[in-house]
Amino acid sequence: MTNIDERLPVRPGHMEAGELAEPIAAYAAHLSGLGYTALTIKGYTDSARHLGAWLALSGLTISALDEHALERFARHKCRCGGNRSSDRLSSKYVRRVHRFTYYLGDCGIIPKAAPAALVVDPSVARFGEWLRRHRGLSERTIARHIRMVSRLLPALGVDPDAYDASRVRAVILNEGTRCSAAYVKTMAMALRGYLRFLATRGECRPGLDHAVPPTPDWRLSALPRYLLPEDVTRLIEGCDLSLSRGIRDRAILILLSRLGLRAHDIWAMEIDHVDWAAGTVRVRGKRRREVRLPLPQEAGDALLAYLEDARPLVDERRIFLRSAAPYVPFASSNVVSTIVRSALRRAGITDAPSQGAHLLRHSAATAMLRAGATLDAIGAVLRHESPDTTAHYAKVDLATLCLIAQPWPGDA
Repeated sequence: MTNIDERLPVRPGHMEAGELAEPIAAYAAHLSGLGYTALTIKGYTDSARHLGAWLALSGLTISALDEHALERFARHKCRCGGNRSSDRLSSKYVRRVHRFTYYLGDCGIIPKAAPAALVVDPSVARFGEWLRRHRGLSERTIARHIRMVSRLLPALGVDPDAYDASRVRAVILNEGTRCSAAYVKTMAMALRGYLRFLATRGECRPGLDHAVPPTPDWRLSALPRYLLPEDVTRLIEGCDLSLSRGIRDRAILILLSRLGLRAHDIWAMEIDHVDWAAGTVRVRGKRRREVRLPLPQEAGDALLAYLEDARPLVDERRIFLRSAAPYVPFASSNVVSTIVRSALRRAGITDAPSQGAHLLRHSAATAMLRAGATLDAIGAVLRHESPDTTAHYAKVDLATLCLIAQPWPGDA
């Protein structure tokens, strides 16, 4: 194959996209639909056109566009034409080209790059499917459980019938010497689930999950971490309503603080989850349990303001989207906690007991309790599975606790 540098000692006047011309035009329309500006779209399409010109000059077709070809493109000394001032490609430029190839793969024009295969024991893979179908766990949690059980499997052995209490206990105690208590606690939870799964299939003796040693955890021993009502108000009022981002963040903060939603609830909320006529919102929580919660007037007004005045006009079911192109849903629920941290910083609240979205969930529960709501009512709103979890908030009702507290021995 002839080297481009030898064939083209002088750059052509402009780059020809070749057989990529039509896909590039469709790509530009796709980027426009995501909300990118014309200048940004030009940058992406120029780099895609460069790839097309390089393919043509190299004697390659679209079908030859794979990781090896992209590596060659990234390293080539450019003589492809146009008015580029450098014959070397920056890493940012190459990333733009990679993004274009992802688009080609999504459209079926070229084969999509296969993700690296994760080697998982067949029994552990069946465990993951069991968690998905019968426990209703999220894909993120399932992946974590599979990862942790796979880590323990070499020490446990591949024959579940040979498992016994001493081996199960030793595996966790050994991990406890190398990992943090929080990590071992999560690992133990995954192992208990795996042993229960094996027992239901008759592959190991039942009851081995009780051999997994507990991790010391004084659960619910501390006071709930919450903000005072006036601090929550400062948090909400700190949003800049002249910006679409501020309108969005205000709606999120009100939903978190008035309904006690989790970050994942906000992330997963869709347009058809809101019943405006009934004044309710449908929330899917842990284990895929769905409930309808009343939508307070303030929360409804804030949500409507975002949908009508600030939400990008894109065909997307999720309610909350990025405020800058591409206008797509948040990458993960962690973004919601980031919004809370930013709001705390804007409001000048430097002594908050925590920084994430759960801070406002605790604040909502504490405010409901102090307003006279019963623990059962709070548990229903927060969707707690166990009353013990809701009872955690009883510790902030200091006035009632003082009435039932016994005097300290020896006090007058």
